[in-house]
Amino acid sequence: MVVYLDKAYHPVVGYMFGFTSWLLSGAGSISAVAIALPTALQGYFGFSETTIKLIAITLIIVLTAYNCFGIRLGALLQNVSLVAKLVPIAIIVIGALVMGRQTPDLSLIPAEYDGGIIGMIAFATVATLWAYEGWTNANAVAEEIKNPGKNLPGALIIGIGSCTVLYVLFNFAIYRVLPHAEIVSMIGEGNLYLGTEVANRIFGGWGGGLVLAAMLIAMLGSANGMIIAFARYYYAMAVEGHFFKSQAKLSQKYQVPTNALIWQAIICIALVLLRNLDQLTSLVVFSGMVFNTLVVIAVIIYRKKFPNLERPYKAWGYPVTVVISVVLFAGLMINTFIEDPVTSIIGLVVPALGAVVYFIFDAKIKKERAQQ
Repeated sequence: MVVYLDKAYHPVVGYMFGFTSWLLSGAGSISAVAIALPTALQGYFGFSETTIKLIAITLIIVLTAYNCFGIRLGALLQNVSLVAKLVPIAIIVIGALVMGRQTPDLSLIPAEYDGGIIGMIAFATVATLWAYEGWTNANAVAEEIKNPGKNLPGALIIGIGSCTVLYVLFNFAIYRVLPHAEIVSMIGEGNLYLGTEVANRIFGGWGGGLVLAAMLIAMLGSANGMIIAFARYYYAMAVEGHFFKSQAKLSQKYQVPTNALIWQAIICIALVLLRNLDQLTSLVVFSGMVFNTLVVIAVIIYRKKFPNLERPYKAWGYPVTVVISVVLFAGLMINTFIEDPVTSIIGLVVPALGAVVYFIFDAKIKKERAQQ
């Protein structure tokens, strides 16, 4: 995304995204998942807040060190975690669909409709976006992918499509087992582990362990994938010349941006110490929406700015799908700003700070060139 935004708008825009990822959204996503993993175990072991943060920090350090030994190892862990988490999820979904006795109301109009359906959908969509956040991460390792013209779009389409189907089926399975009133009551009491309750009712005592295993494996794979991808953004910024030069160095033996990985871990650890899970996820979602909107608009700009650029694959439904996506993102951002202005302002201030840092580096580069 750093490169896409650079060429579509101005290098400062790509830099703002990379800087925001470095300081807030990317590091925040890793930190949030690292905190979420031990939090899921809190009910079993009674972890204190301090213990949860220590486990999260340890997880960040271990996964960062692991990924310093090459992209092949990181990819291996991704593949293993993918298969390992799909098995228990599939067992739960199939069991709930077959054994569930509830008939959920699939009407698009809420039972307690008060005319605010647009706001309800917008709020639900923003809350859900973090589950899909990272849909662009495969682009960050395109340089390390064999035949990216074919494999990159394939990975994106299969990956995002599979996640969508899986998430919808899992939620439907919950409604097949738990009555709507009970779901509302559980959420109202702060019990968000609906999948665990479903598994317990279908499979008995070992059902909760099955859900827990799937959750832990999924979060481990998610953290690993983000650590791999986000460090490549900072490497691209440094190679371009407007970031710390040390971030542009690749390890001679493994050809990975080791320094970028290490600095990323340091910032992640700082965020773990300073913020809680809810604060981190809110910041990540809003800042992600801003730059995702700009990237989607860039599809139009690229076609105007680079008409002869080779395009090995097409944007289906262009330009209608692009325009619809932009309108939806804009509406979600406006709604989020109204509902949570503090988080939204932070999500705008950090990119602005990135622009300031960019021009400081830019002035330094121009001065060095003038002296040569």
